[in-house]
Amino acid sequence: MVPRLVIAGTRSGVGKTSLALGIMAALKSRGLRVQPFKVGPDYLDPTWHRLATGRVSYNLDTWMLSREYVKRLFQQKTADADIAIIEGVMGLFDGASTTGLQGSTAEIASLLNAPILLVADASGAGRSFAAGIKGFSEFEPGCCVAAVIANYCGSSRHATMLQEALTGAGLCKLAGWFSRDAFPELPSRHLGLQAPQSNAPGQSVIEAIGLAVQQQLDMDAIYRLAGQDSIATSASNVLAKLRPDPVCRGTLAVAMDEAFSFYYADNLELLRSCGLRIVEFSPLHDAELPPGIDGLYLGGGYPEEHAQQLSANSSMRESIARFAETDRPVYAECGGMMYLARTVVDRDGQTWQMAGLLPFSTRMLTRSKRLGYVSTTMTEQTLFGPPGTVLRGHEYHYSEIVEPFEFGSWRQPYLLRDSRGGGERSGGFAQGNILASYVHQHFQSNPLAAETLAEALNGA
Repeated sequence: MVPRLVIAGTRSGVGKTSLALGIMAALKSRGLRVQPFKVGPDYLDPTWHRLATGRVSYNLDTWMLSREYVKRLFQQKTADADIAIIEGVMGLFDGASTTGLQGSTAEIASLLNAPILLVADASGAGRSFAAGIKGFSEFEPGCCVAAVIANYCGSSRHATMLQEALTGAGLCKLAGWFSRDAFPELPSRHLGLQAPQSNAPGQSVIEAIGLAVQQQLDMDAIYRLAGQDSIATSASNVLAKLRPDPVCRGTLAVAMDEAFSFYYADNLELLRSCGLRIVEFSPLHDAELPPGIDGLYLGGGYPEEHAQQLSANSSMRESIARFAETDRPVYAECGGMMYLARTVVDRDGQTWQMAGLLPFSTRMLTRSKRLGYVSTTMTEQTLFGPPGTVLRGHEYHYSEIVEPFEFGSWRQPYLLRDSRGGGERSGGFAQGNILASYVHQHFQSNPLAAETLAEALNGA
């Protein structure tokens, strides 16, 4: 069994991302093959994981995906790894439910039999620190908090006090401590971290965090904490039998640049396994779409941060409009949908011309409009299948559609249900072979949907 360690937090903002990146980088610097994972529907942290490890990071999510799929994905991606580092989401027990473990870091740790390294805010605390750790250790049976990191610690003397408090309460050990300014600040935007591909000093930030971790933590002890006393020379995990290369059923152009980068890695892998050849293009930098494509996929990202440049690239906008007129499949999610709209109004109130395919405009807000898991049921035939087809996904956006607008021949083919209730609502926009919505769908929640999309390209 490959060594594995979950880096969890007592809450959001406690420093678990910096610590996870530092541990990944420190282990990689020792020559280990570090396989990263992220709990929950996050796009940005995995891009930093990849920078730290040189390997693609995968999302582990038990609300959008089945427990069996999560276990299989973990086994497949760690088959050639020396250690797996899993960064949690929010607090240890936060997830899709306020009364259960579904979608939480704790559930993933239990599912994968992974010890938990818990990151806690130690500022202004002494024995009370131990009381909090006791609560996290005993809140759910079978949840193994193996060790604690005290972040925002005042001094080495403060750390000694915290260790004494933990020992006196019969709790796990203090694996290390960090002062408030121990890590360089990771650049962020309104949706979370800034993607490192738009941040040139990203590699130097990773190196600095890795060095801080190596100076403060016993990395041999961290490796032992992950479940193995010595470094294995080869992984013994069982790889799932590889499928033969599928016959190419079409070429899918995927938007990928500083403005569009929000994709689940296994979504794209599933599309490839369905026979689609994927080529990347940049709505920011390319003059037109790649030649010979059969479909178009625009994922989420930060189009509002690059609205002026996207608007100025009129040749790309015209290329997309011409492609849409051929009735070949065009699919867009969240930021991709904003780009296909008529205009976008940024935070400064400036209006920028977008591709103009959709019958509305969007505008940015100062606070999030919607955040949470969502189940999508098709009410008509779409690129993903017939009426009744169900996909699971996630919404997180700071923009809204400017209303009122005229639907005309446009339809709303989705029936959306939020994971925490609130009734059903209509969503999505469809006309011909164009489908767009705010929902980031996880195709692995219903692989037949990806097959249907591949068929649509094949018949385009």
